[in-house]
Amino acid sequence: MRPVESSGNGIDVTENVEERRATAPVVKLCPHNTGISCSNCRLNDLCLPIALNEGEMQQLDDIVERNRPYKKGEHLYRQHDRFKSIYAVRSGSFKSYVLSSSGAGRVTGFYLPGEIIGMDGIADRIHANSAIAMEHSSICEIPFNQLESLSLKLPILQHNFFSIMGAEITKVQKVHTILSSYSAEQRIVSFLLGISSRYARVGLSPSRFHLPMTRGDIGEYLGLTVETVSRLLTALQKKEYIEVDNREISLLNLAALREIVGADDI
Repeated sequence: MRPVESSGNGIDVTENVEERRATAPVVKLCPHNTGISCSNCRLNDLCLPIALNEGEMQQLDDIVERNRPYKKGEHLYRQHDRFKSIYAVRSGSFKSYVLSSSGAGRVTGFYLPGEIIGMDGIADRIHANSAIAMEHSSICEIPFNQLESLSLKLPILQHNFFSIMGAEITKVQKVHTILSSYSAEQRIVSFLLGISSRYARVGLSPSRFHLPMTRGDIGEYLGLTVETVSRLLTALQKKEYIEVDNREISLLNLAALREIVGADDI
């Protein structure tokens, strides 16, 4: 027989507690870290920056799938795969790349914690790029059909997702501008400032950070050779604008770096 706890006024407290537990919403936790849900994730203001109440957040949490970690070099999806989901990077980093008909590859983007990846497949329901982990990484998968349905019920969710798509389009336009009109030095500096601001968004140091991508990746992304990337980093270090220790970068003179590119970044 269940022991009865009394509040002192004849009310069965244990029974009331059990009734509340039965009616309380079930929070969907990460299978790899049971302390994480959308409501308490440190990145929830970044990957889907929305002001939802508790019940609405629960509806979003219900459709999010927190998948197994990805090892370095493991694909999240490949070019021409059927589009099913978008993904929020929870930890680590990914790069996207495209292969031409001749098999030549070109890096098209880098994705850090709190950023959304996979939107290249929305238009045609086929991924235009491949995405691969640059280090041990984890993601939250959001099935797009379910996100669309939920967006119809929660207009604020739809509005903010459109904002994310708009920001991605703006980012692509900036990259095209940089590739078409910036000098090689301006491309490298703009890239470093862009990484700096993205790390700052997740509360990490904007002046000292680790580059998860190789110099070859950076060169492909910026339309430069590996040799040019290395030469420019060395030249910036000699000017004491930056300090380079393999993939560890310190920005020593932000004012000078911003002056090189007119304060714009990727």
